[in-house]
Amino acid sequence: MAARSVTLGIDLGTTSVKAALVEAAPGDPSGFVVLASCARAAQAETAAQSAAAGPQGQEQDVRRIIQALHECLAALPRQQLRKVCGIGVSGQMHGVVFWKTGQGCAWTEGGAAPVFEPRAVSHLVTWQDGRCSSEFLASLPQPESHLSVATGFGCATIFWLLKNSPEFLKSYDTAGTIHDYVVAMLCGLARPLMSDQNAASWGYFNTTSQSWNLEILKAAGFPVQLLPDVAEPGSVAGRTSQAWFEIPRGTQVGVALGDLQASVYSCMAQKTDAVLNISTSVQLVASMPSGFQPAQTPDPAAPVAYFPYFDRTYLAVAASLNGGNVLATFVRMLVQWMADLGLEVEESTVYSCMIQAAAQQRDTCLTITPTVLGERHLPDQLASVTGISSSDLSLGHVTRALCRGIVQNLHSMLPFGQLREWGVERVIGSGSALSRNEVLKQEVQRAFPLPVSYGQDVDAAVGAALVMLQRSLSQQKS
Repeated sequence: MAARSVTLGIDLGTTSVKAALVEAAPGDPSGFVVLASCARAAQAETAAQSAAAGPQGQEQDVRRIIQALHECLAALPRQQLRKVCGIGVSGQMHGVVFWKTGQGCAWTEGGAAPVFEPRAVSHLVTWQDGRCSSEFLASLPQPESHLSVATGFGCATIFWLLKNSPEFLKSYDTAGTIHDYVVAMLCGLARPLMSDQNAASWGYFNTTSQSWNLEILKAAGFPVQLLPDVAEPGSVAGRTSQAWFEIPRGTQVGVALGDLQASVYSCMAQKTDAVLNISTSVQLVASMPSGFQPAQTPDPAAPVAYFPYFDRTYLAVAASLNGGNVLATFVRMLVQWMADLGLEVEESTVYSCMIQAAAQQRDTCLTITPTVLGERHLPDQLASVTGISSSDLSLGHVTRALCRGIVQNLHSMLPFGQLREWGVERVIGSGSALSRNEVLKQEVQRAFPLPVSYGQDVDAAVGAALVMLQRSLSQQKS
């Protein structure tokens, strides 16, 4: 009898790092069991390394992200980690981190277990970065891709650094997403490997030919040597070069996946399912039929984009920049107002009170357009509040209107009628902001009147583990 396969999934998100141990369900080849999971807040936000980025720069300290990752692994059962036969990694797409080949990390004995510590590594410039203005983006060459380029996309950020901080780029010779970096460090790769999911999220990548727009980029003076090699999602990037906690040296590590695709993989049971993820940002995703090919010309004004998935299929994605981060901005505003009034209150207290107040306020005439961060298809749009009357100014009214606005904004990008046209019969809800917010759940049901079921908070980590689990089971069969 074959040994039971246990795989580890890791998700390096915008605000937290998650890990999950998964094994196949006994007697059910398509089922799985989550043996253990863990999440840790990354608390990695930091000032931009380039002063020219100004307040629009959004960067994270890679050391803090890796520290949160190691805290997650330390919290998982050691006896289960010993059984791990594969590691799947996903993370926040679009962002870019730079490092020096061969100097990206140093392995040290971290107490009871070997750990890697970042060394010659830049900050992570995240997908939330706003340094690339509409004018700057308009000055860039047109990509040969069905996907537009937006601020926060890896290639746009590199173009900006090339123009505004060329000395910064001279310090590094390698780049990738944060999850590409982790895979490269675990496997000791000289050059990082990147799945087409993450390559497409950077811009200037053609998903049909599976290649970077090298001629276009070279003609614009872009440092193409920074672009990673591209591999199929679900393939193996390498093997762990060191024992890591209790995970044996030589364990297979998959090519890093996009967190969106990993989330969908964990919970989209049928092609007729749509997946709604509300965490820091919001995504509503539906599966496109096999053989579907998006138009090869990018449309920057289109609210729905087509992301590569697995086996050369695509997901239709309405990706809003305004989700849990808008609620967090509102909470911080209230806390600051209280402080200005000489009162101290915890953010967590404000959050629970406002959701409770909104749950009791079932309706409101107040309308909030919550786009404080704009949208990729409407980069210059700001938020607004309309329909203000003296009877709609309670905390319950405002929070209800804010939650409704987040969902209605998404609905304006991908309406319920379009989902029905595509044959969607059920919505799978996931993401930390949705799972702990009853008001958002009510507004989802109001805007999308379909059966809704809710996944777990660690969906992307579970999805990354499942991709490796399916690979391990396929190898056992063959």
